[in-house]
Amino acid sequence: MVCAVYKVIFFIQTDKNKIMEHKVINPSTDEVIARIHLSAPNEIESIIARARNAFDSGVWSNLSFDKRKNYILKIYQCILDKAGELARLETLNTGKPIKESTFMDVPSSAKTFEYFANNFEKYLTPETMGISQDTAQVEARLLRQPLGVAVLIVPWNYPLIIASWKMAQALAAGNCVVLKPSSRTPLTALELGKIAHEAGIPAGVVNVVVGKGDEVGRVLCSDKRVDMISFTGSNDVGKKIMEYASGNVKKMVMELGGKSASIILDDANAEAAVNGSLCSVFLNQGQMCTAMSRILVQDKIYDTFVKSFVEKTKQLKLGIGADFEAQIGPLISLEQRKKVLSFIQQAKHEGAKLAYGGKIPDDANLQKGYFLEPTVILDVKPSMSVFRDEVFGPVACILKFSSIDEAIRLANDSDFALAACIWSSDKHKAERLAEKLNAGTVWINTYGMFFNQLPYGGFKQSGFGKELGKEGFLEYTRLKNVITDQSSDGKPLVNYWYGV
Repeated sequence: MVCAVYKVIFFIQTDKNKIMEHKVINPSTDEVIARIHLSAPNEIESIIARARNAFDSGVWSNLSFDKRKNYILKIYQCILDKAGELARLETLNTGKPIKESTFMDVPSSAKTFEYFANNFEKYLTPETMGISQDTAQVEARLLRQPLGVAVLIVPWNYPLIIASWKMAQALAAGNCVVLKPSSRTPLTALELGKIAHEAGIPAGVVNVVVGKGDEVGRVLCSDKRVDMISFTGSNDVGKKIMEYASGNVKKMVMELGGKSASIILDDANAEAAVNGSLCSVFLNQGQMCTAMSRILVQDKIYDTFVKSFVEKTKQLKLGIGADFEAQIGPLISLEQRKKVLSFIQQAKHEGAKLAYGGKIPDDANLQKGYFLEPTVILDVKPSMSVFRDEVFGPVACILKFSSIDEAIRLANDSDFALAACIWSSDKHKAERLAEKLNAGTVWINTYGMFFNQLPYGGFKQSGFGKELGKEGFLEYTRLKNVITDQSSDGKPLVNYWYGV
């Protein structure tokens, strides 16, 4: 067992008499791996003031682009230098297989800092426009400037990646940040804060706080000194954050839940569709907003697809996160496992058929962790809760459809609109289908490909705003319009309106 004591150093002056100690648990073993000193609500006031003063002083926003770029590239390099330790911490803290942390989470996090360090200048370059309208001649300069203090609230399923997305964009745009990870999974966020400090980021620019969401979140989101809230997490928490922020006006980006659908057409590459669908719903134990938990299969290939999908699901190896051969780790907590099991029981009660899984594994080596077998459910109807609600666990619902119109109707029959997949050998047919799906991201013949160059975000109850790409980066800026008169005689039309 690895147990460490973490303090929010470099960012918060703590009073030991006023803080609470929080145990961080390894979901694979139910062991304590760290003890975190939680920040009390009254401490958050000084943290916000620290970030506000740092921004207002211009210590970060007034730096030359070259200096800002160099600082962010140092963060990128430091993540790479500490890649092994960060992967180990991410796996210990979330339970996800070490293979995922090593080859997905850590490299992707580093690359995000590298990309925005090398590209933010072109996104911030002013745009100049000459406008001639009636007798008016003006020059307009459109300026992209930092918003100010950005509160970045990160969920427990991808704590390092999502913290990196938000921090890289916010810092590159010139903002000061207060990063709040989930109290379940704070370890890599705390390390990311240390990395920023080691890179020489000026004091007050990067602040990391760990505390109870209802207490700390309320203070952070309601404070008028905060200019922006970028939140990724559940709909219930997202609604609370919007309520907290309603007392004053601030920019918000909300990436919330999902109930994504994968459409398998009868001309799809069968092996690719099955393997891709396994990944799309069981990766990270299904604890993904983009999990393709509704798999819609055209009737001609339905039986063949189901047979292959179930057979391959049975072969997936459950194991503790540290096991490099493990393909599925534990759920994040005992409470989360109970929640997922309740969805499975409800589906069976409503008439669905359990094709595989749906129970706690018998393996004696897995009894201490929060493990659950990958689950396949058939005969699901659109009225069932397992079809409509976000399960956030390794549960796949497979449905049959006949026509493309029926597939579109089933896929769009959701309060969420985050992502979708299409599997087909006909590129043009798939692209036409993609245009009709109500989803912010549609993958064709693949799943889960996120690129720093491309925006990501959903519609409807899946939230608003974007992360990544030029569009995501610009969410962390404000647009200023500077208009200069260009009249040849120096006297614009307004000069004559009341002139005498």
